[in-house]
Amino acid sequence: MSNSVKTEYFEFMRTDLQQTFSSSHIEPSKLSTFQRILLTTDGTVTDILEAYAFEQIQIVKLSESLFILEDDINSMKLKKGSEVIARKILLQGKISRKNFVYAESIIAPENLNIRFREALLKTKSPIGKLWFEQRVETFKEIVNTSIESATNLSKYFNIGISDKLFSRTYQVFTDNKPVMMITEKFPESYFTDLF
Repeated sequence: MSNSVKTEYFEFMRTDLQQTFSSSHIEPSKLSTFQRILLTTDGTVTDILEAYAFEQIQIVKLSESLFILEDDINSMKLKKGSEVIARKILLQGKISRKNFVYAESIIAPENLNIRFREALLKTKSPIGKLWFEQRVETFKEIVNTSIESATNLSKYFNIGISDKLFSRTYQVFTDNKPVMMITEKFPESYFTDLF
């Protein structure tokens, strides 16, 4: 892609996306359409995956724990000593049992309403489904995109440890309060069909 075409493409994107793609080593023009969608959407990834895979997506909780922050997280306006939930999950096809996305999140429970917090902790519903079911209004801001080696996550996707994963990190706001920071990762080899 020539510099002028690349510049025009970046100018077409939202400011947060321009910044993250500019600082990452990911070339948007070399991605398939669906890879670009996953890295740039502010929609619900679960719904998008279900449309792509033509099957329901379920979550597999790998870990979930409540802990006290040892350092501030300035972007979420959380101070040292705040209570947060750390969560790691897989988005998996309900029929195929194929893992499509690995996600980890930091959740500020004090900024969530009680019903949503309880559903998040007690059910196996993806976060996007809970937002929809409970009619929670959200705003998402993408803060980073990157490409990295799969290392220990390779086992979830049946790929090599040196194979690459695309990654994006975004913050979720409700009522102008930062409630979550989510990082989603998927193999570079996934979703490569162009349509």
